[in-house]
Amino acid sequence: MAAPPSAARACLRSSRPNFLVLAPLCAGLAITAAWADGHAVAGWDALLVLLGALLAHAAVNLFNEHYDFFSGLDELTERTPFSGGSGALLARPEAARAVLAAAQACLAGVVGIGAWFLWRTGPALLLYGLAGVALVVAYTGWLTRRPWLCLLAPGVGFGLLMVAGGYQALTGTLSGTAVAVALVPTAMVSALLLLNQLPDIEADRRVGRDHLAIRLGPRRAARLVALLMVAAFAVVPLAWLADALPAGAWLMWLALPPLAWLVHGLLRLPPEVERGEVAPLLPLMGRNVAVLLASLTLLNLGLIAAA
Repeated sequence: MAAPPSAARACLRSSRPNFLVLAPLCAGLAITAAWADGHAVAGWDALLVLLGALLAHAAVNLFNEHYDFFSGLDELTERTPFSGGSGALLARPEAARAVLAAAQACLAGVVGIGAWFLWRTGPALLLYGLAGVALVVAYTGWLTRRPWLCLLAPGVGFGLLMVAGGYQALTGTLSGTAVAVALVPTAMVSALLLLNQLPDIEADRRVGRDHLAIRLGPRRAARLVALLMVAAFAVVPLAWLADALPAGAWLMWLALPPLAWLVHGLLRLPPEVERGEVAPLLPLMGRNVAVLLASLTLLNLGLIAAA
């Protein structure tokens, strides 16, 4: 039976569609890296890799919304354009079952696509698949209570698993190019999630979460965000010198001036943030998203140019 319109709208909001652009940009690196390495990628296979990434991202968001609603976190957080969830289930609590079903359906889609590539490519993909499913299911309820795993999990999911795993699904191999480009979103997405946790420190602590934003406090966490973003940009020259990336990858460095502006802000975090004020964080969070999306777009374009 079809979900009522109100439940369908709650599911759509809970998937956080504004943020789903990140998944195709990351999965796109698997495709453009394969092109840069001289592989011919079938259009259908590329579409499945992009769809699998999109479904995985939506599944994480939907599971997260469902869990946070029932844990009481939704009622405690101060929502921003970048953090605090969608609030869809607070407005439509009767849609909770539909949101969980949507999460499970998205995960089933990911498993189905993974099974297809596993049959096509071989057992090497099984490790990526099992790790990916574990991250989707365990992130909100388990990993957010383990500080370093909570930091690494988003980056590993969007970087090493989505990019390197997508490359292996498309080509049946793994290359230095694939590993190098996977390291960029690995660092950047972990930085994104850490910065977006800063407004929720007190709320997260009250429901039992234990991540590095809580452990380090806003100022030191912001410095770690800056370090991760700089490390992502450092991948390009280091991998280029090692002949793991083509010269076109340097196109990503067109985003260096916005990165410098972001890092300057992160290292000079306003003192109000230490007192729990959210407003001073919003420009930094927006800047961080812009640098992330611009960098991944430019890296994709640089790999296309090198193909």
